[in-house]
Amino acid sequence: MTLTVAGVYALVVWMIAGLATRLWWPQLACLAASCYLLIEISNSNALIRIRSRMVTTTFIFLSTMFVSGFASLTGGIVQLCFVTAVLLLFNTYQDNQAAGKVFYAFLCLGLSSLFFVHILYLVPVVWILMATQLQSFSGRTLAASLIGLLTPYWFITLWFIYQQDFSLLASHLSALASITVDYSMVTMEQVLVYAFLLILSVAGIVHFWNNSFEDKIRIRLLYGFFTAFTLLILALLALQPCHFDPLIRLAFVCASPLVAHFLTLTSTRITNIAFFVIMVICITITAVNLWMLS
Repeated sequence: MTLTVAGVYALVVWMIAGLATRLWWPQLACLAASCYLLIEISNSNALIRIRSRMVTTTFIFLSTMFVSGFASLTGGIVQLCFVTAVLLLFNTYQDNQAAGKVFYAFLCLGLSSLFFVHILYLVPVVWILMATQLQSFSGRTLAASLIGLLTPYWFITLWFIYQQDFSLLASHLSALASITVDYSMVTMEQVLVYAFLLILSVAGIVHFWNNSFEDKIRIRLLYGFFTAFTLLILALLALQPCHFDPLIRLAFVCASPLVAHFLTLTSTRITNIAFFVIMVICITITAVNLWMLS
């Protein structure tokens, strides 16, 4: 019943925040689709070595904390595209000829870059992790990734050619050269969500790598992927808070397996107490953010 309870909890929070009156149904659909794909990632790769829905449950609770993000359809699409890309990339494990899956994975990243162009900064990191963690990097998959990444731009370029106006595309891509470190717009909600996620992520990373000998080599490599991305995105969030909405969603995806591994596979007195403390803090942050939204 864990996942069911989490789903009902999230739906109640969304309703309180104004789901029906503000017509956030597309945003909720993106979150639901992301949850389903996380279930697929967890099940197909056995991220938790016992039967558990905790990866998706953790993702739901973390995502529900960011109440002001409910209104962002762009953030929901970016998150959904990213989860899809991760699912496809994990299916290429030790297969450096999996050009088709790599193409579709990077097609998703290319689509997400239409909404959040700065995600292109993560592409070289994905290539590195494909080589070191997924062991699926080769000349063939590199070519497939480049084609997949550029495909959405090929299609929209046709429209700009028809309009004979490339100013919108130029301004979209020129944002890659804009690096603004501005903390003046950081809200209390963002500070609470980021600090809590940072603490949980560090706890999850330390726990996993202290106990990684109990997991298979494949699982260690996949968690290495999540660890690298979690640390990278948290660092980017600290340096570029202006992109908090899309980046924190990516952090939720990558940190959820690490936190879920810690919550599921520890059963000492201290960690059992920590579980309830984490739940209370998470719900409290959500309640505070709901209050600030109203």
